Amino acid sequence: PPAACSGSTLGLLFRQVRDAMWARMEHELAETGHELTFSQYIALKKLSDGSHGVTDLARAAELNPGAMTRLLDKLEARGLVARVADPADRRAWNIHLTEAGQAMWLDVNQCGQRVRERAMHGMTDAEREQLTRMLEQVRDNLSFSDS
Repeated sequence: PPAACSGSTLGLLFRQVRDAMWARMEHELAETGHELTFSQYIALKKLSDGSHGVTDLARAAELNPGAMTRLLDKLEARGLVARVADPADRRAWNIHLTEAGQAMWLDVNQCGQRVRERAMHGMTDAEREQLTRMLEQVRDNLSFSDS
């Protein structure tokens, strides 16, 4: 049977959803007075669950470690993150949110929740769960980790 959605259309739809989510997120952040890039947002999100190294943060934000270091320099200058020498490896740094970073994250996370709620407006809880499961399946199907 013919596919309901061609690969190029499906890929375009994924891209449009991603772009629309981020555009709405940028709007929400601007409305609350936060000036964050998407990569800075990802770094704060990752750090909200605890301390991480530069490489781990770079992987999460899909940046090279040099670019992540520059991003962290900017967040550190704003007082949102701090670097602490890794006691197990004196060449490495552990990055964590400062109190100001934690306070900002709580507000920024509310922005994210509003965007997610807007994206799923009109869907039942079951439909939301189904959509999430299906998108996870698509992601996993396309993953190189088990090929």
